[in-house]
Amino acid sequence: MIKVGIIGASGYTGEELARILALHPGVELTVATSRQYAGKKLSDIFPNLRKIVDLTVEDVVIDELVKRADLFFTAVPHQTAMGLVPQLLEKGCKVVDLSADFRIHDAAVYEEWYQTHTAPEYLSQAVYGLPELHRELIKKSRLVANPGCYPTSIILATAPLLKGGLIDPATIIADSKSGASGAGRGAAVGTLFCEVAEGFKAYKVAEHRHTPEIEQEIGKLAGRPVVISFTPHLLPMARGILSTIYAKLLPGVDGPQVRAAYEEFYRHERFVRLCGAGEFPATQFVRGSNFCDLGWKLDPRTGRIVIVSAIDNLVKGAAGQAVQNMNLICGLPEEMGLATVPLFP
Repeated sequence: MIKVGIIGASGYTGEELARILALHPGVELTVATSRQYAGKKLSDIFPNLRKIVDLTVEDVVIDELVKRADLFFTAVPHQTAMGLVPQLLEKGCKVVDLSADFRIHDAAVYEEWYQTHTAPEYLSQAVYGLPELHRELIKKSRLVANPGCYPTSIILATAPLLKGGLIDPATIIADSKSGASGAGRGAAVGTLFCEVAEGFKAYKVAEHRHTPEIEQEIGKLAGRPVVISFTPHLLPMARGILSTIYAKLLPGVDGPQVRAAYEEFYRHERFVRLCGAGEFPATQFVRGSNFCDLGWKLDPRTGRIVIVSAIDNLVKGAAGQAVQNMNLICGLPEEMGLATVPLFP
């Protein structure tokens, strides 16, 4: 039984990790931390965990925590993670980091979008944790940078087309919508009920910090640097992401080629589901699960393809994918603990 800990267990992602890990047959959740709630039971913070997770939340004392877990999930804000992760690695622990601190390989690019990186020497050790792209590297890694939620939905949607050379990478436009849980559990005016309910708005237009992460990974797939247009929106719902991506098809590319590319790329992927012809994903059909559903349509009038992807931002977009990465690092079946049927309605 592998012992695991969650550093930063009082946010939505921390709760989702506890929920999934509590029923995971291959691991034991032995540590949960939160400076704000130290001394309280995790089930008092999240009553849905009553009689499921009986841990008492504690403060972060690395020297004590590393004695009780082999692998840690760091579900803390960026900048905080870069101070904790090196300590955990130096103590011999493995880490799946859910912040942005180790996702971007180029320290200069990270600092352009975030702040000064205090542990740049670890960027080369971190593997970008999208299993559908980097499975073999993840298996050998001690530090996995869990992808962001928006990037997961966009990269999985475009990967087969980029790898197959079927679209012009310079024409990619991503229009994404997320539930309010994507903003985290901290109190903020922008996510108050009266600010979100019965409304729909774009935010961080042309400046969202997930942009360089997306460009890094789709650039690798395309074999050249790529610049995209990415606009996120806030939906009046708790969870879920729907991304609609547009790109120009290369001359001569037809529908059968596109379907063949998707089917071949995802033939053996447990957590990517392809919609049938004329069907499109919806967030309610992936809620609570680790699935990414994909659908697309060729528009002969414009010469573009329109791809739609749906994920649960807290599961495949965060905690579920983190557990998928943990399974790979620890040599467990990749789907272990994640075989959940989406919650509908």
